[in-house]
Amino acid sequence: MITPYNLLRHEIIGLEARIVDSTHPGYVCSGSIIRETRNTLEIRERGEKIRKLPKNCITLELKLPAGEIIKLDGGLIVARPEDRVKKKHRIKFV
Repeated sequence: MITPYNLLRHEIIGLEARIVDSTHPGYVCSGSIIRETRNTLEIRERGEKIRKLPKNCITLELKLPAGEIIKLDGGLIVARPEDRVKKKHRIKFV
């Protein structure tokens, strides 16, 4: 089960995301995360448009399966998804 405390050790593909802050106003969007690489996230917006966003420039609000909404600095998830599980993180909620 994904919780705010173990989110960094779980898969985030499939979660609903909303970009609430970014270094570029064009990055602000919302939708479902469909792909993740080391430095980017791909989000499918409601109109089927796919946006590719750099992780280190954004702050996300993620809706967890239990309905909780958390705010997360994208810089915390800059890593390959398979390597992020191995890292130890100090959780600092924004």
